[in-house]
Amino acid sequence: MLTLLRPLLTCFVFGALLLNVACTHYAEPFIPPHERSKPENETAWRENTYLVIAWHDVEDADPDQRFLSVSTAHLQQQFSWLKTAGYTPVSVDQILAAKNQGPALPPKAVLLTFDDGYVSFYERVYPLLQAYQWPAVLAPVGKWLDTPANQMVDFGGEPVARDRFLTWEQVAEMSRSGLVEIGAHSYDLHYGHIANPQGNTQPVAASRHYNLATQQYETTEQFTQRIALDIERITSKIKAVTGTAPRVWIWPYGRASGLALSELQKAGYEMAMTLEDGLAHVAEPLNTPRLLINKNPSTVDFSNYMVAAERAPAKRLVHVDLDYIYDPDPEQTERNLDTLVQRIADMRIPIVALQAFADPEGDGLIKSVYFPNQVLPMRADLFNRVAWQLRSRADVRVYAWMPVLGFDLADDITRVHRYDPDTQSSIVSDEPYRRISPFDEQGREQIKQLYADLASYSLFNGLLFHDDAVLSDFEDNSPAALAHYASLGLPSDIAEIRADPDMYQHWSRYKTQFLNDFTLELAAEVKAISGPHIPTARNLFVLPILQPESEQWFAQNVDDFLDLYDYTIPMVMPRMEGVAKRDEDQWIRHVVAEVAKRPNGLEKTIFEIQARDWSAPPEKQHIPTRTLVHWMEVLQRAGARHFGYYPDDFLLNQPNLHEIRPAISNEWFPFKQ
Repeated sequence: MLTLLRPLLTCFVFGALLLNVACTHYAEPFIPPHERSKPENETAWRENTYLVIAWHDVEDADPDQRFLSVSTAHLQQQFSWLKTAGYTPVSVDQILAAKNQGPALPPKAVLLTFDDGYVSFYERVYPLLQAYQWPAVLAPVGKWLDTPANQMVDFGGEPVARDRFLTWEQVAEMSRSGLVEIGAHSYDLHYGHIANPQGNTQPVAASRHYNLATQQYETTEQFTQRIALDIERITSKIKAVTGTAPRVWIWPYGRASGLALSELQKAGYEMAMTLEDGLAHVAEPLNTPRLLINKNPSTVDFSNYMVAAERAPAKRLVHVDLDYIYDPDPEQTERNLDTLVQRIADMRIPIVALQAFADPEGDGLIKSVYFPNQVLPMRADLFNRVAWQLRSRADVRVYAWMPVLGFDLADDITRVHRYDPDTQSSIVSDEPYRRISPFDEQGREQIKQLYADLASYSLFNGLLFHDDAVLSDFEDNSPAALAHYASLGLPSDIAEIRADPDMYQHWSRYKTQFLNDFTLELAAEVKAISGPHIPTARNLFVLPILQPESEQWFAQNVDDFLDLYDYTIPMVMPRMEGVAKRDEDQWIRHVVAEVAKRPNGLEKTIFEIQARDWSAPPEKQHIPTRTLVHWMEVLQRAGARHFGYYPDDFLLNQPNLHEIRPAISNEWFPFKQ
C-alpha cells in the first residue's frame, strides 16, 4: 500500500508551487467538426503498416472451439469481404523487402496466417488461396505432424485424431506452389507446464518450469537450451521437407520470450508473431502482432474486428496493491485473490497495473518484493500467480508496476542527497523517503538485476514505472552525482549551479534525461528476457504538464515521456494537488487540454484519477464513487480517451463496483468508446 507516498511527493520541496494553478478557470474551446481529428480507423494507414490475421482450423459444420475453428462458409465470406473492402493480402517476401527499403506495402495490406497444421488448410483454405491468388503463412507444430497415422496426436494433453492434421507430403506440395510460406509453430512447445509454486500452468516457450518436488525453478541455461533444441528440431524438419529453412516463427499461445527470441535470431528467423493487438510495421518483424479469429464470427462480426484492429481500443486501467492480497495464511491469500479476480472480471476493463513490490508500511521505501530475486528479500512468490490468474481468468493485460529508485538496498550504496541552502550542507534526502542515487553505479546494477529477475520469473503484458523517479531542484548532491556533473563541466557546488540560469537549465535537463535513460535501461533488461512486445508506461506528476518550467523541480518532462514510453500516466488527482472542489472540473479539463496540444498526446496518455483522499482522516479517505464517475465523464468530455484510477480497494468494494463499472468499462454506457 502506498497511502503516504503520493501526498508526500506532492509536498516534496515544491508543494507550495502547485497552488498557483489550482484555482484558475479555463474555458473549453469549441472545435468545428471539420477541424476535429479523425479516429485512426477513419484515416489512411501509416506507410508500411499491415494487419496480420490469425486463423486456425476450418470445418464445414459445427466449428469446434477447442481448435478455434471457423466454418468453411464463413471463411469464404471473410475472404470475399476482404477483397470487396479493399484489403490486399501480401507475402512475407513483400514485407521483408519493404523493411529493406524495397517497394512499400500497398494500402490496407494484410498477411494471412494459419496455425497448428490442420488438414483443413489443404482441403479448404489452399483452394481458396489458389482461386484468389493470395499468399499465406502456414505454421504447423512439428510433433503433431510427426505423429504416426495409427496414433492419436497429443494436443496439449488431449488426444486428437491424427487425420485432423496435415501430412508432411501435403506441406511440401503447398510449399512448392509459391503461395504458401511454411513457418514454424515450434516442434513441441505447444503445451503448458507448471511455472510457479502455486501450480499454475503457463506456456512452455515463455516461462520457466517450476519443480514442485524440489521447489526450484528452471535455470536460464536450462530454459535457453530447451528452447534452442526445439528450434533446431523444427527448423531442420521444415528444411528437409520443403528444401528451405523457415524464416517465420509463430509463438505458441501468442506468448513471446526475449530469451527464446535470441535463439530464434541465431537460427536465422526473420519474423516472430504474437497475439498482441494492433497493426504491424515492417520495421519490427520480430515483434509482429496478430488479430486472432475465433468463435466463428459472421461477416459482420469479422468486419467489426478488422475495423477495430486498425485502432487500439480505449485503455481503462486500475491500480491494484498486491499488499491487499497477501496474507500470512495462504488460504486467506487465495480467498483475497478470488475476490480480486471476480471483481476485475465483472468490471470488464483491459488493464490492471499490479504492484510487484511490497510496501506494507505505506512509506514508499521498498524492503521486499513479490518475486524471486538476487537483491531483496522475497515477501512471497506471489506476483506471477496473481498476474496469471488475472490474465487467464479475468482476461486483462497485467502491467508490472515497479519503483525506479525507492529500494532499500545495502548501506554502502549511495542515496539521493539534498543540498540544504540554510546550512549549506549535503544531507541524505528523506523527503518523501530515501531513494537510491541514480548516479551510483552499484545501485543501478542492483536495480537492473531486480527488473531482470522480475522478467525471469513472471509473465506479464506491460511495465509501469512508478512516480518515484524524481529529483528536486536541490537534488542530487551525493558524491556519485557530483562526479557526473563534473564530467559535464559543471561545478561541484549546487548553489553555484542554481545561481547561473544557463547552468541551472543545463543541470535540470541532464537530470531529467539521466532518469529517462535509466528507465529505458530497465525496460531493456525486461524486454531482453520477456520479449520486445512489452509496452512501457510511466507515472508523471501533473505540474510538468501545466507548467513546463517545473521540470527543474521534478526532473520530469511531458514531451520526453510521450516520446520515450508507449504510455504516459499523469496523476490527475485534484485532492492531492490541493485544488478547490469548485475548480476540480476546470482543472481536469486544463490538464487534458495541455496534453492534447502535443502530437498524438491523447492517444499515448492514460489519465489516472485518485480513489482516495490521503489528506482526509483514514476513515474518510475513500472518495465517493459518484465523484470518480463524474471525473471520468469530465475527462472524456475534455477529449481524454484513456483513463484509470488508483487505488482499487477490492476487499472493501471501493469504489463501488456497480457504480464504477458503467463509467470505466468499454463495454458499458454512458460514454462508451
